[in-house]
Amino acid sequence: MTPQHVAELCLSLPGAREDIKWGGVRVFSVAGSKMFALIHLAGHDGLAFKVDDDLFLGFCDRPGIRPAPYLARARWVSMAAPYPLGDAELSELLTRSHQLVVAKLPKRLKLALLL
Repeated sequence: MTPQHVAELCLSLPGAREDIKWGGVRVFSVAGSKMFALIHLAGHDGLAFKVDDDLFLGFCDRPGIRPAPYLARARWVSMAAPYPLGDAELSELLTRSHQLVVAKLPKRLKLALLL
């Protein structure tokens, strides 16, 4: 999966939007500021996203996947392109990252986003 395919997938998820922040990072979020995925544009197309708490250490043990800088305490993983996961698994994990973030939103925001 290419970074462009990742971006298209993220934007297809309910309530998702994209911003460019921090000097060249594509940030995918819901409810304005709740991030669920990041793509670094500075030449290496790194990808970071949230995973389930109980799966975090298992993913960090896989080749090519490491704790995301500054976000590891929130159970985010990071990887460089070409991504070390298959398309189906990566799609599933990005969708799950979106679900994890949406689940933490207050009920009023979920209703406003029709989620």
